Amino acid sequence: MLFLKSVDQNNKRIGEREEAGARFSGGERRSHGRNFILSFSEPHPVEVVGVKNAALAELGRLPEASIPDGFILSADAYYSFLRRNRLVTPISQALEDLDPDNVSQLIKTTRRIRKWITHGHYPDDLKREIAAATAELLARHSGKISLAVRGSLTVEDVPVASLYSGQQSACLNLHDAQGVLKACRYVFASLFSERAVAYCMHQGLNPLEIAVAVGVQEMIRSDLAVAGVNFSFEPQTGFDQVISVSSSYGLGDNIGQGRVNPDEFLVSRTMLARGFAPIIKRQLGSKQTRTVCSDRRFPATTELLSVPPAERKRFSLTDDEVCELARLTMAVEDYCRQRDGRRSPVSVEWAKDGLSDRFYIVQVCSEKVRSPALHKSYTEYRLLESGWTLAAGAGIGHKIVTGVARVVTDSRDLESLQQGEILVAPDTSRELEAYFDRVSAVVTDRGGRCCHSAALSQKFDVPAVLGCGGATTTIRSGDEITVACIERNMGYVYEGHLRFSRVERPASNLRETLTDLSLVISNPEMAFEYASLPADGVGLVKMEYLINSHIKAHPRAILEYEGQAPEVQFRIDDLVSGYPGRRAFYVDKLAEGIAMIAAAFYPRPVRVRTSDFKSNEYAALYAGEFFEAHELNPIIGLRGAARYFSPEFRESFALECEAIRTVREHFGFTNVEVVIPFVRTVSEGRMMIDLMASSGLERGGNGLKVHFMCETPANALQADEFLEYFDGLVLGANDLAQLTVGFDRDSHAFHDYGARDKAVLKLMYLAIEACQQAGKRIGICGSEVTRYPELVRWLVEKNVHDIAFPPEEFFNAHRLISEIEQARDNSPERKPELSVARSA
Repeated sequence: MLFLKSVDQNNKRIGEREEAGARFSGGERRSHGRNFILSFSEPHPVEVVGVKNAALAELGRLPEASIPDGFILSADAYYSFLRRNRLVTPISQALEDLDPDNVSQLIKTTRRIRKWITHGHYPDDLKREIAAATAELLARHSGKISLAVRGSLTVEDVPVASLYSGQQSACLNLHDAQGVLKACRYVFASLFSERAVAYCMHQGLNPLEIAVAVGVQEMIRSDLAVAGVNFSFEPQTGFDQVISVSSSYGLGDNIGQGRVNPDEFLVSRTMLARGFAPIIKRQLGSKQTRTVCSDRRFPATTELLSVPPAERKRFSLTDDEVCELARLTMAVEDYCRQRDGRRSPVSVEWAKDGLSDRFYIVQVCSEKVRSPALHKSYTEYRLLESGWTLAAGAGIGHKIVTGVARVVTDSRDLESLQQGEILVAPDTSRELEAYFDRVSAVVTDRGGRCCHSAALSQKFDVPAVLGCGGATTTIRSGDEITVACIERNMGYVYEGHLRFSRVERPASNLRETLTDLSLVISNPEMAFEYASLPADGVGLVKMEYLINSHIKAHPRAILEYEGQAPEVQFRIDDLVSGYPGRRAFYVDKLAEGIAMIAAAFYPRPVRVRTSDFKSNEYAALYAGEFFEAHELNPIIGLRGAARYFSPEFRESFALECEAIRTVREHFGFTNVEVVIPFVRTVSEGRMMIDLMASSGLERGGNGLKVHFMCETPANALQADEFLEYFDGLVLGANDLAQLTVGFDRDSHAFHDYGARDKAVLKLMYLAIEACQQAGKRIGICGSEVTRYPELVRWLVEKNVHDIAFPPEEFFNAHRLISEIEQARDNSPERKPELSVARSA
């Protein structure tokens, strides 16, 4: 009886599989007489041609977009292929018995399914249609083209579709129908990757319910030029006011598979639409290899070649090309938004044809992105201790994770990968991708922000440090490590289990305050993240931070390059790689850093303080010791305005002015204002305005506002006279307290001295009163402000217009100022002409 019952159950399962075969094999679809071969020149339903093919067919009608010539093999062909080879039942049975958490079983089963498909046979009619369509395509181009074959899922659900992205990799450099037929089988088989099958089973989805169509197109000869991928937003933060462009030499699969670190660019969409050329970030990638066509047969139709060092040190795109690609991406997104009736973030894979120098769109994907502006909370991470740095690379995500490392250099190592471990690998191969949902972080030797691994990390909310170089050699399995991705552009791997804090901050529904709350930001890479804070702009950007982090060398070492020692020249040559010259490097790097912050907060004001290095700090820059005299008291030495006037530094200051002018006039960010530090006398103030004008920065020109730092008793006592030449002032609480009371702020012996001293408060009041009488703006920044609530209370009561805080102090500051303002019975309204931030 038990045997008969078992047989009966088995027959029942077979019957169910046969029924599933009828449902999934496409028999019903073929009965409607649909064609296997369709054209890209007409729109088609997604369930027939797949999401990507449907998008390309639509975008081909855009005047800005060029689509490679070709044809579509419909999803009916996939179903017909499965039916011809009687694969639905064995695939169903194999999946029915599969435990997706059993790694070895998952790999073995999916490989077996893929082998069934790649060794299958085409129905005669399908084979004839593919061969005829291929011959016709080749004939249209006199047989002088190669072909590319790409998969296109019929799934519109973005999470599921993104799961398969990268699995249907392009089969390139095909020359005849035989190659196309082999490539189509490869695309069919790619539906059953380890990662895709495991995900579907965990989500209760049947992989057989997901079909694939195929695009067969002219292969764009980017092996002779460049290829890349664009996003209509910044991928790490979701900031949607910029276009992200990535580019590398050769065929585009190098970027998608994470084999190279590409060049990266950011373009402001707002200013690009207004006719500017606002490339606000350039990052030179290593671009060590390029994929080119080979003479071998499928599937080895391409090969990797090393890129010569001289080409690696050049950007792979010109500025005009970056802007052209950004405009193309905007056009694609605008089309999708009009079609869908909602915001439609996209990624656009493109290729530049080395024969015609034209750009072609080869793939478009919808991206599910949550804009920072819509976040209801802001998560703040802080490392509470330091450790030895084991690796550094492109940081993906915003998180700190500690755990045990598992180094995987071979698929057999996956057997030992435990839940919650940190995966360390040369790169993320197809086998590794199946385990993103069980690891706590990912570290790789190769890869960049636009590779498929980066997209997976974001999807699974797993922080990743990609392109570290030698992580697999410096980290061993079993090591306790800490992965920190809190700087957005960079991620770090530290030795040991480091303590850290995590605080969730509310970022919406905050009460508006009469006092403007602005931020002190100097790291451009964090600007997009902080732009989601409801701040009234940026009260202070310290240019010396940009010089220290982005340029690293003393300005005179760059300007006076010819007179430097060979080792200094070699180092400077390395720094300026990719830029047209040394002066251009200095100006452009400064301009890009400022512009990223300006773009993040536009149209809110961003006040940039020109460099305020002391002589000892300038000497700490590369080659700085050759240009700086030793001063016994640098705090009151050659700094601020006096340095700008000095014959030996005047040209260096002109570079700073040129950078600000570039941001305002060439990029369009007129929300940038200037703050001049350490102006000792009124005559210096007058001369500063003239000096800036001689460098192209004229106060009032195109709305330019120039402020000065009130840092000396003379600044406060003569504030009314200084304000004749400036549009406002910023109280520099630290220096003002030091020079008023006469203490060394770097000395622990005087830690209790500061801006709360009565003498300092009196001077600050004189400055506040002078601004209010002159109808000019007054703000304050400095660490003193963040430490003492009573000082904040005093400033609010004196109606200071703007108080600048570090971003991590913003919520505490907002709560404090809101309470102070609510406690006042009759709070005076702000004068309209002084509410610069809100009127902007």
